[in-house]
Amino acid sequence: MSQDYKEASKTATLEDDPRAEDEAENPAGATLAEGPIEEGGDVTGESEVPGFDQETLRKREAALAQIVQYGNPVLKSRASDVAGFDQALSDEIDRMIVLMQESLGVGLAANQVGKLRRLLVFQTNADAIPQALVNPEIEWLSEETESMVEGCLSIPRVVVEVERPLFARVSGRDRTGEPVLIEASGHEARVLQHEIDHLNGVLILDRTERSQRRGALKALRGGESYTPPVEDE
Repeated sequence: MSQDYKEASKTATLEDDPRAEDEAENPAGATLAEGPIEEGGDVTGESEVPGFDQETLRKREAALAQIVQYGNPVLKSRASDVAGFDQALSDEIDRMIVLMQESLGVGLAANQVGKLRRLLVFQTNADAIPQALVNPEIEWLSEETESMVEGCLSIPRVVVEVERPLFARVSGRDRTGEPVLIEASGHEARVLQHEIDHLNGVLILDRTERSQRRGALKALRGGESYTPPVEDE
């Protein structure tokens, strides 16, 4: 998940079965854009990601090159449960944390690095300790929701409005197999829902309203940026 998704925006309505339209407009999972990508565009200079030095931007570009891009079938596939809690899993977690941090993201799911395993990492602010959740499950979501714009490290130059519950209870395991229970709210709840969506093969384009989805797909095909249109009051 992208660090820039947090800007507030107007409420979006969810559409029924948006994936059917995606399959029609993007047959056989064709890649719509190439190269190291993320919402906000390919990182080639300070003007595209203001506030970061050139070394940070260089690391970000290198990290994004290792993250699966939109159009790859693995992003629309459901991940399988992790069975073994061994050194290989711990090494995979460490690699994902580095990729998340160097790509300036706040979350990353195993699908995004080409692994169909139910594993995610997240760090919702710079001062927080990065965490891993193995075999995460959403146990409860609040009825109260909020719509905000979200970006994704696997989708180029795109942010769309996504409506999600404000509060979530998520369970899982840590890297050693010990049980974990997280009572999340606001930003953290949104990040966890976004990453668990990835593990279920669900993308932000599946959760936004149809008009924004069409605009985003058109922009992706043209190698352009997309942000939700601002509506007049």
